[in-house]
Amino acid sequence: MVRWAFTVDLERCVGCQSCVIACKAENGTPRNIHWMKVLEREEGEFPYAKRTFSPTRCNHCANPPCVQACPTGAFVQRKDGVVWVNQEACIGSMACMSACPYYVPYRWDGGEGYFGQQLTPYEEVKMRGFKRGAAQKCHFCYHRLDEGRPPACVESCPADALNYGDLEDPESAVNVLLRQKKHIQPRAELGTNPGLYYLTGKGGGTIGGGGDGRR
Repeated sequence: MVRWAFTVDLERCVGCQSCVIACKAENGTPRNIHWMKVLEREEGEFPYAKRTFSPTRCNHCANPPCVQACPTGAFVQRKDGVVWVNQEACIGSMACMSACPYYVPYRWDGGEGYFGQQLTPYEEVKMRGFKRGAAQKCHFCYHRLDEGRPPACVESCPADALNYGDLEDPESAVNVLLRQKKHIQPRAELGTNPGLYYLTGKGGGTIGGGGDGRR
């Protein structure tokens, strides 16, 4: 059994936005829809001020509230833990948006392309996969995973801040990193068991306890 997860090394991320552009290029998401984001924050005061960066996307939780809340079964969790949206089954109720504690799902209500009403050939091809009024979110590039390739965001990161792997494989890149560095899961207290680990510094084990970070 496989359970895909990913890590974000907060010490390595430089805020270059390569992952954001790679995600959009790979999946052709509509204008103003970004499955991948990099949040920026300023900390401290001059002359010691600095900016920190936090890449964020769908966490592909082990216990995803969006799947439980969806009235039509449009949110589907694969056996490998990847959560994706069946566009044809989605009716746009956005119960998923209300249920998700990470504010991940978007609703796309149509609109122009990046260059107005006339779509580019690339946009015409990609937009066929998006249904007006349906929920949108990261699907872990499962089409690439199924081919043995990394997600587009991971492949594009020049700072090696993003990694992915199988939580069930002790020697996967994810588990190796979790043993090497301190880490946290976002809002782990909610019991969603997100498939995301933010690496926060040297020294293996979870913050506040030992282990490799698996729950």
